[in-house]
Amino acid sequence: MTKNSTFSTNSTWTGMVPVDDTALAVTDTGGPGIPVLYLNGQFATQGYWRRAIAELGTGWRHITYDERGRGRKSKRSADYSFEAAVRDVDAVLAARGVERALVVGWSYGAFVAAHWAGRNPDRALGAVLVDGAYPYDWLDEAMEQRIRKLFRRMGWFTPLLRPTGLTPRLSAEQQAESNIELGRLSRERELGPVLDDITVPVRYVVASGKSLGSRGDEQERIRTSLAAVTARNANIEVSAKVASNHGAILRKDFRAIAEAVREVAALDRGRR
Repeated sequence: MTKNSTFSTNSTWTGMVPVDDTALAVTDTGGPGIPVLYLNGQFATQGYWRRAIAELGTGWRHITYDERGRGRKSKRSADYSFEAAVRDVDAVLAARGVERALVVGWSYGAFVAAHWAGRNPDRALGAVLVDGAYPYDWLDEAMEQRIRKLFRRMGWFTPLLRPTGLTPRLSAEQQAESNIELGRLSRERELGPVLDDITVPVRYVVASGKSLGSRGDEQERIRTSLAAVTARNANIEVSAKVASNHGAILRKDFRAIAEAVREVAALDRGRR
């Protein structure tokens, strides 16, 4: 099923993977299990996945990494674009000698997972998308201004937390631009065709309530777009709708995420 090179040992490997003008901090538990690659939220770190990884246990090969300018060790870059984030998936897998993997992404990472799985049907075992990758036109000029204002307000204290790895080493302007780019990628005319063309098993784990920066029922309205996606593509289903909100889902509903991973892995075995 999966070609594991000499990089796949039975002990955990941690190190830096060079890519383009930067290097990414990567952790690979090794072993012969199904490789699962975890893709972080936009400004989150690989540590967010620890509960889901513990729930799945040692029978899987868990690969995590911090994106460009995130965490304590991943280096800065001149390119923080979404396309760079997708390319980095290939770079990490190649560096660890993995040909096929199951990708799991939360928030921003769900978009990366969806795009990568759609572009690489022969390499993707499937994808689990955690409260992200909903095709909905939520970005307009007023929202752009809200985003820029939000990150400017946060800009005074985020540098203070950078040594801890809790906040990215991107400037407030770079963070805002990344978020605005995501809004453009979220538009139904952009993301809808990506999801429609996916031919591998995909399962969503959907949160409830608000996320940071949302107002009223904005987030729930965005999530309603998923019904049309699952109606058009039989490969895509909702595995669970959970009670926790967007920010807490990895901490509170890690069991639902782990179950979705098991579900997708079982579907891949059924395809072979």
